[in-house]
Amino acid sequence: MSEPIIQCQSVSHSYSGKLALKQVSFDITPGEPIGLVGPNGAGKTTLLSILCGFLKPSSGSVSIFGYKPGDSRLCGRISALPQDAWFDPAFTIGEQLVLLARLQGFGTDQAKQEAERVLDAVALKDSWSAKPDTLSHGMAKRVAIAQALIGSPELILLDEPTAGLDPVNTRNIRSIIMEQAKYSTFFISSHDLPELGRVCQKVLLLENGVMSPMQHNVAETEGSTGFITLQMEACAADELMKALQELKGVIQVSNPQKNEFLVEYLPEKAPQMDIEILTCLAKCHWHYRQLTRGKSLEEKLFFTD
Repeated sequence: MSEPIIQCQSVSHSYSGKLALKQVSFDITPGEPIGLVGPNGAGKTTLLSILCGFLKPSSGSVSIFGYKPGDSRLCGRISALPQDAWFDPAFTIGEQLVLLARLQGFGTDQAKQEAERVLDAVALKDSWSAKPDTLSHGMAKRVAIAQALIGSPELILLDEPTAGLDPVNTRNIRSIIMEQAKYSTFFISSHDLPELGRVCQKVLLLENGVMSPMQHNVAETEGSTGFITLQMEACAADELMKALQELKGVIQVSNPQKNEFLVEYLPEKAPQMDIEILTCLAKCHWHYRQLTRGKSLEEKLFFTD
């Protein structure tokens, strides 16, 4: 088993006497992207700021690659995308990325090559001479991610990388993360649960400054029961639930929110439950929007007993 690259032990932090983090403990090992979720004010940005070395915890200990956050020996091994990252409007994107590369120790020629590399990685090589205020919000976010890729760090911390983006740019950011995840471990804070579900294999839950003691697996694990999440067009919920409940192997059908249904079933009795459900919908002329195996990430995090 790989050694943890992040180790937090009983970390607490206070602002003016008010606790923002309370005895937070967790480990992260290298590999697939890890998500961090929680409501506004849960302490996510405070935690990321501590990991970056911008804040010191009021108590507890943090270790990244065996060093305290902010240690000079972490230079080039860890990078971050703050939620409100911005660039100087007076200089071009290329000039600023070159400067950031120089600050990491690259020589003049190497810094230019590295800046070109990371812009190419986010599909913005043609924006080298552009000023920040000429970029769309989506392009600006991709440039901000480009700066986090400088030097090919082993650990990349992203705070709300898809906040305020349209579906097309959200998909672009997802593709960038999945491609770069071959080389770096990503720790991603976000409110976008469906997007985290696509990118991350595990998710940490932070609420009121307290970390859930378990890491939530996004992928379904094998067990005695299975789940299917069904999103429908407008329909008669009672009739739909009754029809689904009559399918062989179904344990129960719930309606957690409007036009969304969760089917719990026995896989050994109905190994093709997804096909059975689609057949039922077609027979009754009901129109669905999406059918996915397993619970939604929202359901797993906030509504599981």
